[in-house]
Amino acid sequence: MLIGDVARRSGVSARMLRHYEALGLVRPSGRTDSGYREYSDENIRRIFHIESLRSLGLSLHDVGRALDDPGFAPSELVDELIGRTLERIAAENELLTRLRRIGAAGPAGWEEVLQIVSLLQGLESKSPGARQRAALSAAEDGAVPVEALTEAVLNESDPVVAGALRWALVQAGEEATALLAEGLGSPAAEVRDRAVRSIAEIPTTEATALLRDALASPDPVVRECAALALGARGVDDAVPVLIEMIVEERKDADAADALAALAGDPGLAERIAAGLVHCLAHATTGPAARRRLTQALADIPGTTASHAIAELAQDEDRVVALTAAYVLTLREER
Repeated sequence: MLIGDVARRSGVSARMLRHYEALGLVRPSGRTDSGYREYSDENIRRIFHIESLRSLGLSLHDVGRALDDPGFAPSELVDELIGRTLERIAAENELLTRLRRIGAAGPAGWEEVLQIVSLLQGLESKSPGARQRAALSAAEDGAVPVEALTEAVLNESDPVVAGALRWALVQAGEEATALLAEGLGSPAAEVRDRAVRSIAEIPTTEATALLRDALASPDPVVRECAALALGARGVDDAVPVLIEMIVEERKDADAADALAALAGDPGLAERIAAGLVHCLAHATTGPAARRRLTQALADIPGTTASHAIAELAQDEDRVVALTAAYVLTLREER
């Protein structure tokens, strides 16, 4: 079969067939009297083998080794090809994500496209200063899509940059809240922490609803951040978690302050006091926890707290008794 016929039937151009010959991959079985290359059936089978291996991403050098070296093991090369392919897919997905974000921003002209690209590159910079500047610019210009800001804040480890990104997200409001909600379910603890911190700074009803849901999170860091944020918003759902924080000595001073703020509502003050008293009476509550609970009661107004403090002034634990007696004196002076 002549080279033109081979090219038509195999789909490999005559130019490429001559290139294969120059590399020693396929040598025509002979020549006609006129000097034209002739290919045998075996030549054609080899051409199809070459094309099959090339379709897997092998270089022509590797194709030659695979076909001619009996000791050439494919497993290592296949693993390498898998790695290269995954890298290529990741790069393509990254490009696709960037293009979608630019499209979502609805740029009116190429100047806006260039501005968005610049800000996106800034958010991905290795320099914390560059990332911070990009975050602040994004908030001021509104050019960067919320998806990009959300991804940046969930991956940001620098506390200063993270603060700038959270501020930028606050400007986005409800749209940012929905995206951050996905971060609460992340398998990575640091991502969950960044998500709840960001939600805590968004003053919307949607954010408050998410924080309420986060009170049931199995992650104590998420629960605590949500409880403190809800306490600052006057949401009484946070009370049980805030009391739990005092018992377990996890940001207990902040939790006590949050309870004191919530106790500005007289009806809620009685409920908070009852919860603290219940924990004080629990057999498994240790001495250190009882002291913290007594201190927390000091800032809770109402009769339930006053009666409990009076009883605690006679407590067997000397530190608890002295703390309660001092608090009782202060309350009587008021």
